[in-house]
Amino acid sequence: MSVDLDTVRRVAHLARIKVGEEEAERLTGELNAILGFVEQLDAVDVSGVEPMTSVVDARLRQRADEITDGGVPDKVLSNAPDKDDSFYRVPKVVE
Repeated sequence: MSVDLDTVRRVAHLARIKVGEEEAERLTGELNAILGFVEQLDAVDVSGVEPMTSVVDARLRQRADEITDGGVPDKVLSNAPDKDDSFYRVPKVVE
């Protein structure tokens, strides 16, 4: 696949980028070079290579998935401007 001048103009228009005529010609060459590099990568045999998300095999630590109420309602409500028992009291916003 190769990129022509019309494609560069169309992509620039879609991206809302102002591209002059001289710059469009330069970009055509650069984009074709990039696509040529991608085609080279496509030729690499990667069969038997496991997909990976990082170069280091690391697992995130996970905590037990337990439902709790926090156990500290007084601490949670300490900054509340208005409270009622263990609940926040807020002004009515829907009539």
